[in-house]
Amino acid sequence: MSDTGRASFGIATAPQQVTYDGLLQVWREADSIDEIGHAWLFDHLMPIGGDPGGPIFEGWTLLSALAAQTERLRLGLLVTSNRFRPPAMLAKIATTVDVVSGGRLDFGIGAGSRPSVSFARREYEAHGLPFHDSAHAVGSLAEACTIIRRLWTETEPFDLDGTYHRLVGAFGNPKPVQRPHPPIVIGGRAASTLRVVAEHADVWNIPGGDIADAVARSALLDRFCSEIGRDPATITRSIYLSVDHDRPGDTRARIAEALDAGFGHVVLGLPAPYPAGVATWVADELIRPSMVNGT
Repeated sequence: MSDTGRASFGIATAPQQVTYDGLLQVWREADSIDEIGHAWLFDHLMPIGGDPGGPIFEGWTLLSALAAQTERLRLGLLVTSNRFRPPAMLAKIATTVDVVSGGRLDFGIGAGSRPSVSFARREYEAHGLPFHDSAHAVGSLAEACTIIRRLWTETEPFDLDGTYHRLVGAFGNPKPVQRPHPPIVIGGRAASTLRVVAEHADVWNIPGGDIADAVARSALLDRFCSEIGRDPATITRSIYLSVDHDRPGDTRARIAEALDAGFGHVVLGLPAPYPAGVATWVADELIRPSMVNGT
């Protein structure tokens, strides 16, 4: 069994069907609770749950605002769609958030929604964004990770004529607060994405699902790491678990399964609307019991 005392717990608050004040209240409360180590938003431009015409906030802008209103939490998007923003622009945005937060950014990125997910695909068409096939999306993700890391770390301008991106005189100034750069969190479960994780990620997040599948995907990641000569233990295993306010025992059981399976970075997805004191409830009902006995 994993050492639950070393587990890292966080919350995720989808910025849809909510108000800014409501989100800010949850994040400020979480910021005051030591057992909650990180907090996350997602990256969508139109709702993917509830009223399809309801309110939703842009993730990076909101993250910067919340970074300025908190002091301790590590924070990020779980995860940025690489399809939404060119990588050099994304590197600049992320650097700004790392500076605003005083070096608390965990940089989450992924290939974007699958073509089969119709409710997510509509947001690309509605905003005039291209929606390439999965092979293009994953290839572009790998190249984007290289570009972003170079902009964060290199001290001279560079040109890049890649398969998916072309840059001339690219240079990032200022650099992120964190050195050599913010941790890179890549989300996804497809084998093609896991190959990108093996090459580029500090943290791998799997978005929930069956724990047996998560274990199998983790083993596949181990194999991909070995193929390129990387120690699999250098990639933190993270899992997103949905919270059921009415059945905390079920959520605790899923947390215990995840910890037993080696997923030491746990993100607890909170359903909206957020009741008063929800962060305290999460700490009391889910995190502290799990840290004590894994149940």
